[in-house]
Amino acid sequence: MSSNPKEPSIDEGKLHNEKKIKGNSNILIHLSSGALAGAMAKTFIAPLDRTKINFQINKHIKYSFKNALGFIKRTYRKEGFFALYRGNTATLARIIPYSACQFASFEQYRKLLGVDEAKDPHFRRFLAGSLAGITSQGVTYPLDLARARMAITDKCGYKNIYEVFLSIYTKENGTRALYRGFVPTVLGVIPYAGTSFFTYETLKQKYYEMTGEKKPNAMYSLLFGACAGICGQTSSYPLDIVRRRMQTSGIGNCEKYETIRQTLKKVYTEEGIIRGFYKGLSMNWVKGPIAVGISFSSYDTIKHFLHSISYGS
Repeated sequence: MSSNPKEPSIDEGKLHNEKKIKGNSNILIHLSSGALAGAMAKTFIAPLDRTKINFQINKHIKYSFKNALGFIKRTYRKEGFFALYRGNTATLARIIPYSACQFASFEQYRKLLGVDEAKDPHFRRFLAGSLAGITSQGVTYPLDLARARMAITDKCGYKNIYEVFLSIYTKENGTRALYRGFVPTVLGVIPYAGTSFFTYETLKQKYYEMTGEKKPNAMYSLLFGACAGICGQTSSYPLDIVRRRMQTSGIGNCEKYETIRQTLKKVYTEEGIIRGFYKGLSMNWVKGPIAVGISFSSYDTIKHFLHSISYGS
């Protein structure tokens, strides 16, 4: 006697559809929260970002806080206040999709890897962060390249992102040139994103264990994000130097760097480990904690706000 498979009831079908709609809604919330958080953080530290890049790519200029402040003052006097934000349009064009993709993909990888259910979630948390960084970097890398090019040229150089892409495509080996420096970027983003997310989420977990509160207040979120920024930036900074040298290779007065191996060797032999691979790191210890602190805390705040609007909780 054959038996027909049990058909889902109307209630089961309705429940399935509701879960699907809620899942899609959550993804939109994560994307929106990430986009806004990234834009806020990067705009806040844009002048420091431009300053750091100019020191990173020039081996002839010795980095110090005094020289960094001097660069900011000269730029302001010569080109005006908005010159300090030169390249920020390219930064925002990149960071909005980058941050949206990074936070949303982290939420998905965290769910996929079962981070919250694992007895020892530390490695899974790090892996979820690293995968999120790789995913977002792959999607938005050409915009990061454009930002670096605009940051090291004055207003007589590239006028907008379109000019950067047109110049790269027509003069530098077409589409391949849009991903110059991509490999060291990915190698750097693995420890950076992994360490950042791991540190922030671990500190939140410890806070919950100590206080019983699942959501830290704004001050603690900023503090946890700042700690995540310091750890993430320090772990990946040498590869950030390599990335910037390759991205700006041959532009203006910049030297040519063709491969990762050549760049590593050249920086090491001509500048040494500390002055070469960690040049400008102290600037990152100022801007990194600020940016990551704002980014993580803003993301959590916006996400919870959008959740409360959508689901009333």
